[in-house]
Amino acid sequence: MKRQLLLAAAPLALLVAACSSSASATPAPATPAPATSAPATSAPATSAPATSAPSESMVPAGDIVATAKAAGSFGTLLKAATAAGLVETLQGTGPFTVFAPTDEAFAALPAGTLDKLLADPVALKKVLLYHVVSGAVTADQVVGLTSATSVEGAPIAITVKDGKVYLNDSAQVVATDIAATNGVIHVIDHVILPPSN
Repeated sequence: MKRQLLLAAAPLALLVAACSSSASATPAPATPAPATSAPATSAPATSAPATSAPSESMVPAGDIVATAKAAGSFGTLLKAATAAGLVETLQGTGPFTVFAPTDEAFAALPAGTLDKLLADPVALKKVLLYHVVSGAVTADQVVGLTSATSVEGAPIAITVKDGKVYLNDSAQVVATDIAATNGVIHVIDHVILPPSN
C-alpha cells in the first residue's frame, strides 16, 4: 500500500500499526465478484475526522482479521465472520475496506436479531458483506463520496454532518484508516443492514 494513514479512536482503545505492502495471506475460495466504489459526487469538502495515531511499535502487523483481533473490540464481528465462512476471505489479498461494527454496535441490535443471523449463515453473510467495499478506501476518499457500492451489491449512503461521517444516516464512523496488510478498517458504532428486496 502506497499510502496508509493510521488513526485510532482513544475511546475504543484501538492499537494498530501500519504494515508492509505485501500480503502473505492465502487467497480465499470463491467469493462474490468485488464491487467498485461509487464515483465521487458532490459532497461537502470536509477532511476526515481527526483522531490520535498510536505508536507503530505497539501492535504487530496483520491482515484485516489479525488487526481486528488485536484491537479487542470486534469479538462479535469475528464470531459472525466465522459463522458466515468469511474469515478466509478477509484474510485474502484484497484490498478491502471494512466498516467494522464494534461489540457494542452488535449489542445494540434489537433483541434476538444477532441470534437469528448467527443461525442463518446465508443472511449473516449478506449482512457482513454489506459492511465491505472493494479496494482500500481511506477516510479522505470516503468524505468525498455520497455512496459506495458494497461487496454485497447494495449501495451504502455516505453523509458528512458537522464534520462527522455517517453511513445510511445511522452508523457514525468513530475511528478511521486502521491499516492492515490487505486493506483498511473504519470503525462504526451501529450495524448497517442491506435493503430488503
